Amino acid sequence: LTLETTVKHRLKTGQIISPERLAEIQLDSEKNTAFDKALTHLSATQKTEKQIRNFLAKKGYLTAVADYVVEKLRGYGFLNDGEYAESYVGFAAGKKGGKLIRMELKSKGISDENIDAALETLREETQEEAAKTLLAKYMRGKTADKQTLAKAARYLFGKGFDYDVTRAALSAFGDCEEE
Repeated sequence: LTLETTVKHRLKTGQIISPERLAEIQLDSEKNTAFDKALTHLSATQKTEKQIRNFLAKKGYLTAVADYVVEKLRGYGFLNDGEYAESYVGFAAGKKGGKLIRMELKSKGISDENIDAALETLREETQEEAAKTLLAKYMRGKTADKQTLAKAARYLFGKGFDYDVTRAALSAFGDCEEE
């Protein structure tokens, strides 16, 4: 048991406790320990609820303990999937397309509503600029023939950009090459 739990429950050496009360005290101690570990894990970078639950499961904590910790973190405002999605979109918008960002957020356990709300902030002009930047980097030192442009289009599709953004980036790049 942790010292905090011992003091909280006023336990003393040699005190006789029923097995039910001992189980309750141990659960309380485990919750506090799990909360401390989750806070330490969360202090490095922002996390999603799923990531915290997976972290606690790896550490061997029960689902009930993980539920308690997630609720407590959410209550303190340390855990918010909506804010996580918005900050992730802001960070990834310069390097990835909307489809890839959606897939990555989904894999992190973010709900569709939070993903949709976060992706609403993603403007098409921003996506086109990101696609043009990535395309310019990809095409550096390469000739702009039909085969290379087809490979470049597949590269942008792989980065999560949709057809319209990819086409706009390719046409802008093609215009630059002709000049």
